[in-house]
Amino acid sequence: MTSLRWILLIGALIASIILAVAIGTITIPLHDVWVALSGGHNTVSSMVVRQLRLPRVCLAVLVGAGLGMSGAALQGAMRNPLAEPYLLGVSGGAAVGAVIASALGLAAAVLPVAAFAGAIVAVAAAIAMAHAAGARSDSRMLLMAGVVVGAFANAVIMVVLANAEPNIIRNALWWMMGSVSDATWSQIGALLGYLAVGGTALILLGRQIDILALGEDAAAGLGLNVDAAIRRVFITASLVAAATVAAAGLIGFVGLVVPHLVRAAGVRRHRPLLAGSALAGATVLVLADLLGRILRPPAELPLGAVTALIGVPFFLAKLRRLT
Repeated sequence: MTSLRWILLIGALIASIILAVAIGTITIPLHDVWVALSGGHNTVSSMVVRQLRLPRVCLAVLVGAGLGMSGAALQGAMRNPLAEPYLLGVSGGAAVGAVIASALGLAAAVLPVAAFAGAIVAVAAAIAMAHAAGARSDSRMLLMAGVVVGAFANAVIMVVLANAEPNIIRNALWWMMGSVSDATWSQIGALLGYLAVGGTALILLGRQIDILALGEDAAAGLGLNVDAAIRRVFITASLVAAATVAAAGLIGFVGLVVPHLVRAAGVRRHRPLLAGSALAGATVLVLADLLGRILRPPAELPLGAVTALIGVPFFLAKLRRLT
């Protein structure tokens, strides 16, 4: 991808952040936004920017970047253009882990770990189902397995919530709909730490993903331990996806759409593809959250619903090309 396209990606992200901070139930002039960000007077506008909108936008940036990178890695490693954390059941499994941890009254710091454990179980189950059917590399079979795992995850959540306290039920509904409205700086810092580790690991695995994308036989012929490489990518991508679920709940289709947009810009190797998907994913999620805030004011649309409205038609179009 050319330098100009990288500049456009970065410029689009910056523009989306400015719009999301300035626009909402109360529209704030750009000058007042700048004053607020530079530590100006404690006016109503400054408090709205610093305490409400800026944390929300920062969390959306991180969640979108994580989902974009996770989707790009899974698509490359599985040679499946429809692979992404939500459709493969990874996000659903992560939600199960987070809900169970919440129901048990565990500390908030434990939620990402519980979500990661649930994500690993979910992706292992989806792959095992497809492998048992003799079609691990078949895109449609993997998707069917992911749908089944996701449905089972929802059922587990319902069982856990059957006799739960009202506050636990509210938290679970928040996870299932997806939202960045309750963002806090401590939450943002924790997610940034997980993404720094997971995202860096995915970038380092980029060359192995390039080889995996050639096919299992070709990768083995080049001396790559295919099964071990796939496990490393799955575990790392699941860590990244699970961290986003623990922070913002279930948000689907970002990991599906974003890597295709970056590939359309001419990116083929996975290291630049992962970096580009992080930038594009952050931009898409910031704009999706902005749409959720302004389409039906003063009410807000769930962020997961907004991304689904964008992603489902895209998914159907891609699925039709594969059939």
